[in-house]
Amino acid sequence: MGRKLLTILAISLILVPLTDLKSQDAHFSQYYANPLYLNPAFAGVDRCPKVNLNYRNQYPIYGVYQTYSASYDQYFDGLNGGIGILALRDNAGNGSLTTTEISGIYSYHLKVSRKFSLLAGFQATLRQNGLNWDNLNFPDEIEPFFGFVRTTAEVPPGQNTVTNFDVSTGFIGYTERFYIGIALNHLTQPDIAFFTQDQLPMKITAHTGFTIPLGRKRLHNSMQNYLLPNIVYQSQGPNNQITTSMAFNRGALSGGLGFRSSTNNPDAIVLLLGYSPEEAAWRIGYSYDITVNSLSNSFGGAHEVSLSYLFKCRVRKKQYNAIKCPKF
Repeated sequence: MGRKLLTILAISLILVPLTDLKSQDAHFSQYYANPLYLNPAFAGVDRCPKVNLNYRNQYPIYGVYQTYSASYDQYFDGLNGGIGILALRDNAGNGSLTTTEISGIYSYHLKVSRKFSLLAGFQATLRQNGLNWDNLNFPDEIEPFFGFVRTTAEVPPGQNTVTNFDVSTGFIGYTERFYIGIALNHLTQPDIAFFTQDQLPMKITAHTGFTIPLGRKRLHNSMQNYLLPNIVYQSQGPNNQITTSMAFNRGALSGGLGFRSSTNNPDAIVLLLGYSPEEAAWRIGYSYDITVNSLSNSFGGAHEVSLSYLFKCRVRKKQYNAIKCPKF
């Protein structure tokens, strides 16, 4: 009974945007382990081909929200920029509401000066939202002594899938020790409603950070020890959130501690840990969100896992400094 009541709560939060409120994007705590989802300008920034895989399980005790993401990107000399492909699958309410996206991305790379580079990304997305009406439970189905045994009076929508096209863009400026970026997602604000009109509001993301080297090794040494203070701010419709983090890299290990909150309420403390052996092409990351809002941590917080692999490639004609972002 308790599980079904929680499902009602989760589904009610999902169905409300179909009529009154505005829908929101899925989010990841490991922003920089999923760079194309954060900002399309990141496409090709590592020069060589790179694959990123991400999985997030929020409130795992009940399996209410699960999100999967996969991306591939690389730099092409002939295009003077990077090409990327991003796929995302979001399951909410135990699969009652799903979002599937596939995006193509191009990022133009411009070396403005010896120390400063600028990236401009452009993203086209095909999105499909799906509704599993048979998986939903409504309050009028409840019989006080026997549970969900009644037939609901709710009327299903005329369609269970909605498909639309979307456009996003993003920009990043960076030096060897500092970066700042902004992304504008859903410029077309597509209608994703199953019932009445519901436009997906534009999402604005601003992010910045800088590097504090530790020790005497050169900054471009991948095994150097350093600190990376960083901030990510996101606003979509009436909602916003800001995450402040302190990341570190010490040899093969990386990690960090972050705090996420909205304008009015705290959300979660984020613990992060990453590992990449010296000279290895792969990196794995794990994070856990400790809920600190009114829900406390009784639903199990959120687990997130990331895996990246950087393929070897030939030396490029043009040399760019790498962006020193957190590894997760």
